[in-house]
Amino acid sequence: MVAVRRVRADDWPLLRAMRLEALQDEAAPMAFLETYAEAAARPETFWQERAAGAASGTAVAQFAAITEAGEWVGSATGLREEAGATDWAGQPIEHDQVHVVGVWVHPAHRGAGLLGRLVEQITAWAERDVTRLRLLVHEDNALAQAAYRKLGFVPTGVTVPLSAGVEIEMELRRG
Repeated sequence: MVAVRRVRADDWPLLRAMRLEALQDEAAPMAFLETYAEAAARPETFWQERAAGAASGTAVAQFAAITEAGEWVGSATGLREEAGATDWAGQPIEHDQVHVVGVWVHPAHRGAGLLGRLVEQITAWAERDVTRLRLLVHEDNALAQAAYRKLGFVPTGVTVPLSAGVEIEMELRRG
């Protein structure tokens, strides 16, 4: 049994450990914008602030998948984006939406529905006024693309070139 819940501020050591584990995953170079070395070098205050920011409020929410034994085996974060602003890559935001980022499921737990449960939590947090979730996935990450398609995400035709390669935008429309 695996529970999915929003993180709490005092979860920061567990969030840090899970992020470092995720950054050692073989898909990490095309899945994340930071390296293990960069994340490991961050001070405890960074992780404390990150957890506190994702634990409450309406701008950011992070959800974790946790086994009965207390093992953190998955995570996804939603970032609220407002129409008229620009995103982290400097691209204009055309819709009130939630950008799904930082998605990771431990290899031993993949294919068991955790990704869907994490996205469901982000969707519920997004509230009714947000009708679009979006994410970016590396063009060479066919497994992730297939997993997102299974959840109803579809490519939008938008691509974002990054140093690690081209990212494909996918969206999930609600309501």
